[in-house]
Amino acid sequence: MPIESQLAEYQGYLLRFARLQLRNDAWAEDAVSETMLAALSKPQSFGNRSQLKTWLVGILKHKVIDILRQRQREVSLQDDEGDGSTELEALMFKADGHFSARPADWGNPEQELSSRQFFTVLEACADKLPAAMGRIFLMREWLELPSEEICKELQLTPTNLYVQLHRARLRLRECLELNWFGNRPAS
Repeated sequence: MPIESQLAEYQGYLLRFARLQLRNDAWAEDAVSETMLAALSKPQSFGNRSQLKTWLVGILKHKVIDILRQRQREVSLQDDEGDGSTELEALMFKADGHFSARPADWGNPEQELSSRQFFTVLEACADKLPAAMGRIFLMREWLELPSEEICKELQLTPTNLYVQLHRARLRLRECLELNWFGNRPAS
């Protein structure tokens, strides 16, 4: 099968990935287009050392990072006022800092990770994060940028970065418990 046909198969997936990272349709389309052009211009660099999808996502990650750096001034990354984090933490924690309720049993996380439906729910949960918080979380956890680089790029203090990541993880946990783990049939 020619590489052009193989690339076309992954275009939708790459676009969803880029939209989730950038939260801007035009930027996501640019990143995917640049990824496809890079793949088409140097198909010999693929060399079948990995899955084609893995290679394309690797290229796309670099394109997303480049776009975030180029366009950082166009995105407002101020703390979201009224994002509900204080209320969420009050519901989840006792005054002494312990969880108010034990976390739900998540079963075998490795088995869950293999499920496409789980990733669909995870993407939907990540998409519900406030824009600034979601961008910070995706840069750290999915693009795997070092914390120092995120702080520099977004002009955040390390403390603010860690608070935002903590809040994002709490929101994702709550969303996953409500929409995935809480809806599983009892074993």
